[in-house]
Amino acid sequence: MGFTIGGIRDLRSTSRRRGRASEPVTTVAEYTGLWGWDVVPGARAARAGGRVTCSCGATGCSSPGAHPLAFAPSVPAGATLDEAAAAWAEVPGAAVLLPVGRSFDVLEVPEAAGRHALARLERMGLPLGPVALTPHERALFFVAPGAASELPQLLYRMGWDDARLDLRGLGRGDHITAPPSDHAGLGPMRWLLPPALDTAGRPPEARLLLGTLAYVCHRSAGPSS
Repeated sequence: MGFTIGGIRDLRSTSRRRGRASEPVTTVAEYTGLWGWDVVPGARAARAGGRVTCSCGATGCSSPGAHPLAFAPSVPAGATLDEAAAAWAEVPGAAVLLPVGRSFDVLEVPEAAGRHALARLERMGLPLGPVALTPHERALFFVAPGAASELPQLLYRMGWDDARLDLRGLGRGDHITAPPSDHAGLGPMRWLLPPALDTAGRPPEARLLLGTLAYVCHRSAGPSS
């Protein structure tokens, strides 16, 4: 991916020296250079007086502050800090988005269920990828690409196809806001389980996590009415 362990230390040290003004650039460089993810510049939302506007400028934007900027090219996996800086200079203030379906898919559940499931999965010693938290209390589990399209079949095989589960898959064509960017004007994204060298490029197969996630979501929902 173009970075060594020493490069990781240098990148993080550079980030601390340059301060908050360069945080988006160093974040982009970390995601592309260290974790091997493509990055897409995204729109930002502003909230004033109960009204939400999107930096894309479209009247009645359906996803204010939560979609890619149509005119801005993506920054490919492997881009260096200088390349990230050059790309972001063209879109100052853009949010950092990650395209789903390339290096990973996402299983999305309520935050409370996600925290409970993560604790169970760690006790079981199962392999885990990164887990992000949204400002509106959702947990995003990174899993191997292809999970979103296979999700209905996987749930069927596990006997969860008839259950009402607050669990959905995000795959190719979807994007998620990356920590620490603001999501839809609601607040910053956060890592519950940050990426690491042995997990970012090889997230686990969805089937390894899905049984626990489905069980916890089912329990969290309580008795059906």
